[in-house]
Amino acid sequence: MAALVKGRFVVEKNSLTVTSPDSIRGMHDSAIGNFGVPQYGGSMAGAVVYPKDNKKGCKGFDEFGLSFKSKLGALPTFVMLDRGGCFFTLKVWNAQNAGAAAVLVADDTDEPLITMDSPEEDDKAARYIQNITIPSALIDKNFGDKLKKALSNGEMVNVNLDWREAVPHPDDRVEYEFWTNSNDECGPKCDMIMGFTKDFKGAAQILERGGYSQFTPHYITWYCPQAFTVSKQCKSQCINHGRYCAPDPEQDFSQGYDGRDVVIENLRQLCVFKVAQESKRPWVWWDYVTDFQIRCPMKEKKYNKECADKVIKSLGLDHKKIEKCMGDPNANAENPILKAEQDAQVGTGSRGDVTILPTLIVNNRQYRGKLDKGAVLKAICAGFEETTEPAVCLSNDVETNECLDNNGGCWQDKSLNATACKDTFRGRVCECPMVQGVQFKGDGYSTCEASGPGRCTINNGDCWHETRKGKAFSACMETLDKGCQCPAGFRGDGIKSCEDIDECKEKRACQCPECSCKDTWGGYECTCSGDLLYITDHDTCISKSAQQVKTAWAAMWVIFIGLAVAAAGAYIVYKYRLKSYMDSEIRAIMAQYMPLDSQSEVPNHVSEERA
Repeated sequence: MAALVKGRFVVEKNSLTVTSPDSIRGMHDSAIGNFGVPQYGGSMAGAVVYPKDNKKGCKGFDEFGLSFKSKLGALPTFVMLDRGGCFFTLKVWNAQNAGAAAVLVADDTDEPLITMDSPEEDDKAARYIQNITIPSALIDKNFGDKLKKALSNGEMVNVNLDWREAVPHPDDRVEYEFWTNSNDECGPKCDMIMGFTKDFKGAAQILERGGYSQFTPHYITWYCPQAFTVSKQCKSQCINHGRYCAPDPEQDFSQGYDGRDVVIENLRQLCVFKVAQESKRPWVWWDYVTDFQIRCPMKEKKYNKECADKVIKSLGLDHKKIEKCMGDPNANAENPILKAEQDAQVGTGSRGDVTILPTLIVNNRQYRGKLDKGAVLKAICAGFEETTEPAVCLSNDVETNECLDNNGGCWQDKSLNATACKDTFRGRVCECPMVQGVQFKGDGYSTCEASGPGRCTINNGDCWHETRKGKAFSACMETLDKGCQCPAGFRGDGIKSCEDIDECKEKRACQCPECSCKDTWGGYECTCSGDLLYITDHDTCISKSAQQVKTAWAAMWVIFIGLAVAAAGAYIVYKYRLKSYMDSEIRAIMAQYMPLDSQSEVPNHVSEERA
């Protein structure tokens, strides 16, 4: 549904000179393949071979018993293959495996030269494309026929591939652009872009910090045709009412992230560069994009503003300036930042239009070849005027310690002399360290905490701790993998504070009659009156001496026995009195009906009726 700004595509060329035989000697154009490693700034001589079998190179040459490895002292072998039958990349891959130093692909149609590119979306091809390390070039059909004829006549054909003028080199500073994308769900292309960004960051920052280069990031932006701006597709894939769009990351409108999410993050990354450039730190863009890839991937559902803001904060960038630069994505108006991106996609001068991702442009000339740190650095270094190249271009490798600058934006604890920043050849990584035998855990950027056995030996596990009069308490518990818990006798959050509990008042300690309670820091003390000794388990006071203890226990037994005897006697008296009372009652009743001889008359208990 989205449309790309129209323009033209420019085929980048290098020169190919035939040095023998004399019958075809001369200079010709060849189109640089958009994969492999072109030797920018240099040249390469070789002897051309045209195989009798597998002329298109679509199968492994070992199946035909062919090897192109040059003998000691001989010129490297340039294998010429016919166009058609399979991908350009597969032809070059098979030739490289057979020992070829370079590949020339002869066109099968009379037409202007084209750029050989890698398959757009082919997972199988992606596995070997990144491993192609030799250069390749396309030659036109007429020139290819001449080479084949000379070879069929048994003549030795020697050629020289020259990339020295493939990149302009007018002065001591190189201007280059990298057209990229924040989307990390577009398959092999996205994986390649992210890998290159991480690998090349160190070299890019050396060039930028030293003032040797002027780097500018760019993002391809599509627009939605006017007739479809209100459609569901355009609304989900575009911002600013269809003016700026990106394809759906998962190619599925019903799930995951939308194209508008990608456009907004692309815009944020452009504004990160703008704000960093204004603060004279344009190289921070490389830190942001690599950290965002690591911390905010789509697969983990972290590709959002909240995660981006954390990265921005960790790099010390002005968040408000970035928000202001981005503007309102829902406004029905042009966004000046994205409008400039669309305009920049159209080629000017010697540079062609930018229509594919990724695209690297060096001194206004599109780079062709593998998106690889060494290959790209070679192309950039070819853009310096002779004798003005920086030292990084004269070395075989680039090694930087990114942890020396602001600790690489990673977590650190100066008191422990500990940092999560680890410098590697491909750039720094933020991983929580092991300190004094204790492993720290966290995201490595903003947090790292001691975890597991021994964690309380490191700053008391970042928990509350205090010592008074030689008595120490800590809220760090070795039994806990992490976190803090106030010890017995205290309460609080365990991190900032733990307050003493008054057990005498709140827990009603020391309740025996002879006991007295005194609150202490982290506990309490119970004492007994006189010379008695407090027994904690029984909450009671007893005599301090052993004899007194025995006597006290004997006295207690006497008391117990006496109480038992008294209870038994009382029970007997009670039974006797009860029996006596019952006997007297029975005799009184019987006397009313059967007076006993020994009893006198018992008065009538019924009262007289009065008149």
